[in-house]
Amino acid sequence: MATSTESVDLVGDEAATNLARAALFAALVGAFAYVSFPFPLSPAPVTLQVLGVFLAGIYLGPVWGGASLVLYLAAGALGAPVFQGGSAGVGQLVGGSAGYLWSYPIAAALVGAVVHRGTTLRDLDTVGVPTVVGAMTAGTVVIYALGIAGLVLVLDLTATEAFIQGAVVFLPAEAAKVAAAVGIVRSDAIAAT
Repeated sequence: MATSTESVDLVGDEAATNLARAALFAALVGAFAYVSFPFPLSPAPVTLQVLGVFLAGIYLGPVWGGASLVLYLAAGALGAPVFQGGSAGVGQLVGGSAGYLWSYPIAAALVGAVVHRGTTLRDLDTVGVPTVVGAMTAGTVVIYALGIAGLVLVLDLTATEAFIQGAVVFLPAEAAKVAAAVGIVRSDAIAAT
């Protein structure tokens, strides 16, 4: 008696590819967390993580960009040293930088939704620089809003203190990250042609 077996795909190729890309961007944000230095005017350090958040939203779109940052937070909570300076654990998700960390999936999804004008990915060659900059500006607002809320709740700062120490002092660094992301996206578009 012969037995016939057929191949069964439990997960489609597209889902597997998107999951792999999400994991790659989660790892990129984790690597960017190692580029961290204390900032004397703020209880939160300066890191390159936000650049990774921007890129995840731009390249993966709102669904998988947001999912990549959920994966990043889960990895860090489970002990992978992916938070600023190589830290890890659930304590980071309830500490002084918690608001910033929790904002990352939301910000990546928002950046992706603005750049791609919905959930369907567009060719980045068709997306203008003003749209990309606007998307990252919106993402930055989300990151700072939740980051400031976290500083108020966790560190017991006043709203004004949290706004100055958790947002205003970082604006030059954020402008540099936006410029770097635009450069990466545009150079990728040029290389593709």
